[in-house]
Amino acid sequence: MATDPSEYEKVMPIVAAHLAKIERAIERTRTSRAGQPFVAVHQALAAALQDEGAERVVPQVIEELARQISGPATRLRGAAG
Repeated sequence: MATDPSEYEKVMPIVAAHLAKIERAIERTRTSRAGQPFVAVHQALAAALQDEGAERVVPQVIEELARQISGPATRLRGAAG
């Protein structure tokens, strides 16, 4: 199924704006909740996503992000381990 390239150009700004909202929510949660218990981080992340208007995120993604943020604060982001 072929897609009209102009459709891509129309949708990408919307996708980019949504991703920016998600990134802001993640960063805000990471800044305020890094190293805290998973449940607290998960709740804070869900609230931050809702505040940003980006609550349409796959639940498993939210759980994984919360798990990463709640992990040891000394772990470097992106470090192999």
